Amino acid sequence: MKDQARLSHLKKNVAAFEQTNTRSSIWQLINTLGPLLLLWYAAYLSLSISYWLTLPISIVAAGFIIRTFIIFHDCGHQSFFKSKRANDIVGTITGVITLCPYQQWKNTHAIHHATSSNLDKRGTGDMWVLTIEEYVAAGFWQRLAYRFYRNPLVMFVLGPIYIFLISYRFNRKGAKRKEKINTHVTNISIVVLYALLCWAIGWEAFVLVQAPVFFVSGMLGIWLFYVQHQFEESYFEHDEEWSYVNAAVEGSSYYKLPAVLQWITGNIGFHHVHHLSPKVPNYYLEEAHNATPPLQKATTITIGTSLKSLRFRLWDEQRKTFVSFGEVRHLLRKSSAATEQAAGPGSGSPLRGNNVTR
Repeated sequence: MKDQARLSHLKKNVAAFEQTNTRSSIWQLINTLGPLLLLWYAAYLSLSISYWLTLPISIVAAGFIIRTFIIFHDCGHQSFFKSKRANDIVGTITGVITLCPYQQWKNTHAIHHATSSNLDKRGTGDMWVLTIEEYVAAGFWQRLAYRFYRNPLVMFVLGPIYIFLISYRFNRKGAKRKEKINTHVTNISIVVLYALLCWAIGWEAFVLVQAPVFFVSGMLGIWLFYVQHQFEESYFEHDEEWSYVNAAVEGSSYYKLPAVLQWITGNIGFHHVHHLSPKVPNYYLEEAHNATPPLQKATTITIGTSLKSLRFRLWDEQRKTFVSFGEVRHLLRKSSAATEQAAGPGSGSPLRGNNVTR
């Protein structure tokens, strides 16, 4: 009841910002897709001068891919246009540009919002997070897989390839017909678009321009999602203690970015506001934050402080904070010694037999 009252109070404060402004949405489409097309073409033209000129232009273009993704994201929440049909059409088109199947992403992201920071409902639309207890109790191969997954090079370099080029190309198990069709339409559209560009400018030129656009936007996209939930004193609870409001305000950060980066990322730094009320369009998130004092108490991180999150690996349920692998090394030694002692002499590896899963 207390959580419901708090949610009702906060929702009342931000209700005024849940209104879609069609004019603002159309203008955002223009000032996002227009520069993206021009920058991509400029990057292609610059190939005849120097690839060292192409790279910075492609990096800036990658920023507009991020901004395009925010439009895609708002369409998924039905907050970009008043019309569901308009949201679905624009969402599907921007999904082709960002390599994300709209219906699939919309459905998994809705689950993410409904279960964010809930330790008993992990696994859909979120990052893989283990608690210290789960990690210590896990078997050797699960620990290895988790360490591999949480390695920054894997997450931010291999991650974009796996997620955007491989994972999103397939339908989820149990996906409904509408979602399946949308995934197929997105895949076919991407193939047609890329084939036309290769035909028009040659596959070598296409790869030289699109590769850095893809990698930079993919890495930044994963980073933004990662850092806004993986900060030191975040919020994770089991289902019986979990609170939607606390998950939004305490489990999502306010990523305070320089004005230019805030604009290019579509205000997604106000992630706590977005998680509290997904119906607020991205262009109203800052206003909602400024008009609601309780939301201003959310954990604030900057580019500098956010880099610390790279060493956060495991959730400490006792201290309610993220810790590094190094901080739990002594627990692993104790666990291995206890297992070896219980098994007796000649039992082999102390890690053998530990098969506790997430």
